[in-house]
Amino acid sequence: MKSKCAFFVALLGAACILGLPAVSAAAQTKTDKAAAVDAAPVDAAAKPPQLPGGASALSETHGDWMVNCQITGTVKSCSLSHQQFNKQTNQRLLAIELSSKTGDDAAGTLALPFGLALAKGITLTIDDQKLEGSLQFNTCQVVGCLVPVTFDANVTPLLAAGTTLKIDAVAADTLQPISFSISLNGFAGALARTAELSAD
Repeated sequence: MKSKCAFFVALLGAACILGLPAVSAAAQTKTDKAAAVDAAPVDAAAKPPQLPGGASALSETHGDWMVNCQITGTVKSCSLSHQQFNKQTNQRLLAIELSSKTGDDAAGTLALPFGLALAKGITLTIDDQKLEGSLQFNTCQVVGCLVPVTFDANVTPLLAAGTTLKIDAVAADTLQPISFSISLNGFAGALARTAELSAD
């Protein structure tokens, strides 16, 4: 509880070329060969990623959640995230960032403050429904301690309809339980928008 530091961590076609009927080598002219070679890159070229209005980056607010997209080269990365800050110091206390291609599930990273018993892991509860099992920390960086999270098609609807995601952990110094709460206000809209923007 003493330590409060955090993080913001944070993703992403193909085309088929149909062959023409074979002709004899004698009948095929150099022009025909050149045209076939020139046509291949055009047919195979993937449609470049796009965002509304031709923008290279986008940021939207959905309740207590944010949707962010960025195009780098030929890769488009979109995610939804939530962050909490200390009002006095403006330091980030915790953050969660998720990606979703379909809106039916989501995966990403949860960043929590230092000072937690890492071996104990964490458990998650959506409103009054505790999710099965525990999640383990995989590393700590200067920005905080990170937990990979995955929400399948059974859990995502609970998040979309819920009000609070509760995170239960254990303090390293006292071994006493410590809890964090994440508002789910706007989660459903942010998830749907992320999936929409992620589509090629």
